[in-house]
Amino acid sequence: MCFSPQADLTAGVVVGALAVDAVRHVRRPAEELLAAVPVVLAAHSLIEAFVWWGLQGRVSIGVERLALWSYLVVALGVLPVLVPLAVAALEPVTNRRRASFFVVVGAAVAVVLLTAVVRGPVDVAIEGHHLSYMVDVWHGGALVVFYVVATCGSMMLSTRPHVRWFGAANLGAACVLSWLDRSSFISLWCFWAAAASVAIAAHLRAVDPATA
Repeated sequence: MCFSPQADLTAGVVVGALAVDAVRHVRRPAEELLAAVPVVLAAHSLIEAFVWWGLQGRVSIGVERLALWSYLVVALGVLPVLVPLAVAALEPVTNRRRASFFVVVGAAVAVVLLTAVVRGPVDVAIEGHHLSYMVDVWHGGALVVFYVVATCGSMMLSTRPHVRWFGAANLGAACVLSWLDRSSFISLWCFWAAAASVAIAAHLRAVDPATA
């Protein structure tokens, strides 16, 4: 998610603090999944720090492979389901059917991606200022599109204006960060994780339970 193990570690600690704040301000069950997003993002950053350290020879190959698999499970199996689920939980009952479409898309993407991870091979290497994860995925480009539909699409079609705006910003950020990754220039996904966590914590602090 970030450009060095130190950056991933720092991001994990910062996002972890935001996650604690988000969880503390949950007022109703529908907000629990939203508060879980920063928790998962914090764990994701911390896990990647161990991937970096493994490639640098600072931890054992066993620890590095466990971290690699854990990182991929979160990125490919958890997030494409958790994000649309969290958005759907915030929606009024009248919009739940439409919101559930994105959950189904995310679950389908997660199943295909996790199947590729289990089937293997999977590997990771340091390329410039980021880690390059290698998973043998059939029609990977199409899966990326469906991944974005499940995550960003669920937010952009929300009935809540601030969620729609965040979904649009998230889509733009994903495009820029993906380009930076592919160019091997630098990975700044951890900054997006921190920004997203700030937005979630702020929402949970400010939302009025009577109108949420």
